[in-house]
Amino acid sequence: MSKQIQYTDEPLGEMKLVPDFLPSPKELVLKNEQTKITISLSAQSVAYFKETAKKHHMQYQKMIRQLLDEYVAQQKKR
Repeated sequence: MSKQIQYTDEPLGEMKLVPDFLPSPKELVLKNEQTKITISLSAQSVAYFKETAKKHHMQYQKMIRQLLDEYVAQQKKR
């Protein structure tokens, strides 16, 4: 820095309190708890999800999870 900042003791003027717009830490937690499982899928299915996920720039595990979540949501509506 070639130029040093000059501070003064002048009054700041009227201040306005801005409400906090950031979510609380509690709100940042994932809405759905996840449970890790082990599952065997066909090589063909895994290859499909990997290929499709790559095209959409996402993880194939996330794609499978979203598919299952959507299926469950539709079944619950019935």
